[in-house]
Amino acid sequence: MDLNPVRRLGVFGGAFDPPHAAHLALVQSAIQTLGLDELRVVPTGQAWHKARVLSDAHHRLAMATLAFAGVPKVLVDPREIQRVGPSYTVDTLHELKALHAGSDLFLIMGEDQARALPTWRNWEDLLHLAIICVAEREDIMGSQPRFVAPKAHESRFRRLLLPALPISATDIRARIAAHQSVVPLVCEPVARYIDNHHLYQTN
Repeated sequence: MDLNPVRRLGVFGGAFDPPHAAHLALVQSAIQTLGLDELRVVPTGQAWHKARVLSDAHHRLAMATLAFAGVPKVLVDPREIQRVGPSYTVDTLHELKALHAGSDLFLIMGEDQARALPTWRNWEDLLHLAIICVAEREDIMGSQPRFVAPKAHESRFRRLLLPALPISATDIRARIAAHQSVVPLVCEPVARYIDNHHLYQTN
């Protein structure tokens, strides 16, 4: 029996603009499937890769805190929002690796992000810092090509299978701008926050 098991720490970054039910499903699946001891949800600060201007960071942090409140083993981590300049995942992983020496890191992302990984800053360093866990949604019609890990780095990738959840933050923002209800696409506390702060009222 291993008296000192290696701690398993998940990292899930994103704009969370707003956080929604598919994010929650992914987090819960990752914790269970990967046997994580803790999962850090990390809202992006200054997103270098997005053309769209994100909502103010303090709103996205507040919504993420509401969305994941009460989910066991989840901690919303504000480090990227507190960091000056663009948010780079490699910097976040270096910081977490230093804080949690000896832990195994698992970086969780969707297939679109995985395909774009070679465009990320120092992307090959990510492969040394963490196992890359790619969330794949069920695609009954086979209309979307599956992400294929690069041959040279296959051992550094894992797959996370998720049920088909046709939910996107883009669609949610459009629904809100059209004065449509977005519950249960987002949880009620997040929906109330959006309403109270008049977020996404225009396209």
